[in-house]
Amino acid sequence: MSFGLELAIKLVVIAALIPATALVLGYAELKISAHMQSRIGPYFAGGRFGWAQLLADGVKFIQKEDIIPDNADRPVFKVAPVLVMISTATLFVILPFGPGEGFVVRDLNLGIFYALAISSIGTIGVLMAGWSSGNKYSLMGGLRAAGQLIAYELPLVLAVVGVVIQAGTMSMQGIVEAQVAQGWPYVLTQFLGFFIFLVAGLAELSRTPFDMPLAESELISGYLTEYSGFRFLFFYLAEYASMFALAAIAATLFLGGWGFWGVSASWTGPIFFSGKILLIGFVIIWLRWTFPRFREDQLQTLAWKWLIPLALANILVTAVFKVVF
Repeated sequence: MSFGLELAIKLVVIAALIPATALVLGYAELKISAHMQSRIGPYFAGGRFGWAQLLADGVKFIQKEDIIPDNADRPVFKVAPVLVMISTATLFVILPFGPGEGFVVRDLNLGIFYALAISSIGTIGVLMAGWSSGNKYSLMGGLRAAGQLIAYELPLVLAVVGVVIQAGTMSMQGIVEAQVAQGWPYVLTQFLGFFIFLVAGLAELSRTPFDMPLAESELISGYLTEYSGFRFLFFYLAEYASMFALAAIAATLFLGGWGFWGVSASWTGPIFFSGKILLIGFVIIWLRWTFPRFREDQLQTLAWKWLIPLALANILVTAVFKVVF
C-alpha cells in the first residue's frame, strides 16, 4: 500500500472516530450522572437504555436555525467553532492505538510536544468566540478561559517532563514501548505527575470543577451564549472529543498505552488502550458530579501556589533518580 493511500485511510478513520468518541463519552456521561443522582437517564430514544439519545440531539441541532447576533463580528464568530474542532481533531493524529506504524497516523519524534502545543489552539478559538459574539457574558467567559490556559498550561507541561525524563524520548509510541520494556506503567513512579496532569487537563477542558468560563449561574453559558444550531454542535463534539484525547494522552504517558504486561499479541493493543481511556473518562465524569465549581481566586491559587511547585519538585526528584539509579 502506498504512503498516500495509507495516510488517507488513517485520516478517514480519525474523521469517523471523533464523532464516535463524542457519542460514547456523551452517553456515558448521561448514564453515569443519572445514576449518581438516583435517576434513570435517557431511556426511550433508540429503544431500551436510550442509546440513540445523542444522535437525536445531533439531528435536533442540525435542524435548528443558525443565528448570528447583529453586533457580532461575523467572520470571527463563524471561524471560532471550526478552529476549536480542528485543534481537537489534530490531537488524534499522534495517538498510538497499538504497536507499530499501522496503529498511529504519524509517530512524531516530538509527539508529546506537538500534542501540548496544538491543544492550546482550542483556547484561542474559545477567546475568539467570546470576543466576536458582542455579548458581555460571552466576553467574560472567553477571558476566563484565557486566564485558565495561562494558569494551567504550565503545570500540564511540567507534569509531562517527568515522563519524558524517565522514558528518554518525546515520541508517544516510544514512551509506551519504554513502559512495556521496563515492566510497569509510569503511574507507579510518576503518580504525582499523573495527578497534576489530570487536574490541569480538566482545567484545560473547562470541565467541572473548572467550568468558570461557562458558569451557568453567572454567565448564562459563557462564550457559548450566542451560538446555536450546528455551530453549537461543533463546540459540543469538540468538548467530548477533547476529553477522549486527554484521556488517551494520559493513558499513553502514565498507564502504558496499548501495552499490557504478559500479553504480546498486537491485536489486543487497541482493546487495552480503549479500556484505559474509558477508565480515565469515567474518573473525569465522576469528578464533574462530585465537586462544586471553584471560585476564580481558588482556581489561580491551586495552579500557582500548589500545582506548579509540586510539578517542579517532581521533575527534580525524577532527574536525581534518573542520574543516580
